[in-house]
Amino acid sequence: MNRSAFYASVRQRASGVFGTSLSQAQVNGVEAILDEAEKRGTPLFHLAAILSEVYHETGGQMQPVKETVYANSKDRNPSDATVIKRLDAAYAKGQLPWVTKPYWREGWFGRGLIQITHEENYRKLGLSKASALDLKASVRATFDGMEQGLFTSKKLADYDYLVIRNPDVPGFKYYNSRAIVNGDTAKNGAMIAGYAAAFEKALRDAGYSPRINIPAAEAPAAKKSPPAEPAPQSSAPKAGLAALLKALLSLIFGWKK
Repeated sequence: MNRSAFYASVRQRASGVFGTSLSQAQVNGVEAILDEAEKRGTPLFHLAAILSEVYHETGGQMQPVKETVYANSKDRNPSDATVIKRLDAAYAKGQLPWVTKPYWREGWFGRGLIQITHEENYRKLGLSKASALDLKASVRATFDGMEQGLFTSKKLADYDYLVIRNPDVPGFKYYNSRAIVNGDTAKNGAMIAGYAAAFEKALRDAGYSPRINIPAAEAPAAKKSPPAEPAPQSSAPKAGLAALLKALLSLIFGWKK
């Protein structure tokens, strides 16, 4: 894909994402996601959905962040104690009505490109508190989680569809796909769909066309030619030996046959 064309598209003032410039950290995050997508052969619609969720979950930073860090956060890397204090305050004010048990008090608050909460979810995605903030590990967990339904049981393939008037044209339900990460579709589904449309356009402008790389161990084995049949052995040596023996017997014993 033409990555320069991709960035030119998302940098447009009216694109709906980023604005007119990106920081190096934002570019690094996007590059890691695009690299993973090309390695996996991720379909264009699915990649647009992944980019939109990461954009939303990180407040546009495109880097793994801790919960309570948003687009306008002054402190981009607060301590765990600060995050817990913020969540306790919000919980006390009734700002987290969906929470039945303060999951953050043992440190299992949201971290990553997609905000992973609760210890069992960290374990399920093969992450620790530290690795959830590592870009490479978080990218891998993001793709695994959205492809396999490890966040909410909903997965990317659940939202593929074919256009009714033209069954040969595929599409994707970006609004509904918010359920892959979070159940707040009614609140944030339209916003996610807007981000996804911007990323879809950028991917098309860049000529994104995934190619699935087959590991050597999984590639079809080359056909081997059948072993050549051994050439038939000549009986000439045996015939010559018999003639010589006959001649010797004839000379010694006068034997004839």
